[in-house]
Amino acid sequence: MPLEPWLVEWCTQKLGAQPVEVLLEASAVSEVWGLRLDDGREVVVKRRPDASRRAATCLAVHQAVVEAGLPCARPLTDISIVNGLAVRAEEWRPGGEVAPGNDPRTAERSARLYAAAMRVTAGLQLTPPLPNPEWVHWDHNGPGEWPPNPLHDTRPGANELPPDLVAIAIRTRQRLLNTNLRNVLGHADWEAQNLRWNGETPYLIHDWDSVAWLPEAALIGAAAGAFASNQTPTLAPLASSEAFLNVFPHLTPDELEVAWAASLWPALHNARAEILWNQPPVALTALREQAEARLHRAGVQTDC
Repeated sequence: MPLEPWLVEWCTQKLGAQPVEVLLEASAVSEVWGLRLDDGREVVVKRRPDASRRAATCLAVHQAVVEAGLPCARPLTDISIVNGLAVRAEEWRPGGEVAPGNDPRTAERSARLYAAAMRVTAGLQLTPPLPNPEWVHWDHNGPGEWPPNPLHDTRPGANELPPDLVAIAIRTRQRLLNTNLRNVLGHADWEAQNLRWNGETPYLIHDWDSVAWLPEAALIGAAAGAFASNQTPTLAPLASSEAFLNVFPHLTPDELEVAWAASLWPALHNARAEILWNQPPVALTALREQAEARLHRAGVQTDC
């Protein structure tokens, strides 16, 4: 199938060459094209909605981690707005493998890489990329516990979620909002599917479009809960999240409570989607098994 004319024109203007071969095409939150250009270069072009203008800060964070020596694809262009959507290009870096597993050793390895990323991102002084991605957007101002979502909110059952799931969301969100910790920038979609490895060596960190502006402890906690997700989102085992958090000994007792609460929120987001879109209850089952233990570690009283 021929490429859309806008994409050919954009590559010609911004990259100085025309695409001659499609190496990859995918669509989820972003549309992604892997392209070979007529000058021999191989690039990735990404297009996504950006009504709130998050993309510029996310790109600046991406550039900063590349300059710090972390394994990431190098950005090749600034952000362009084409037909109301944000478009940019980065180098094509195939290779590496997803590291499956949800055991404590895998958790520690993932956490060490996350710690290296946080040492760069937490010190950056940039415009906050708000609103935060939905799966960590407990700080929204809308009605209800979950942030507004036009697709989810109109699904059958959106107002009739299981009471136990709603109760977990209420208690988790109350703990997360009851903190005065300073916000920093950090990667907010730290899942196995967004990382590539060569054996024990990290090869590539994907998805710098998912930067958030939250307390460091909350960012670490969300990663501790989600790090094992690969294709099917889930919640890591309790012991593995604990191993992940142990890589960050500087966290105070209050920060650890916030981290444990934040470890639940991506799973809450995914469990709701499972229900509304009739998907297998992977995250929902894990939540029901682990929520009380995680909330106890978050300093939240037992729901009697």
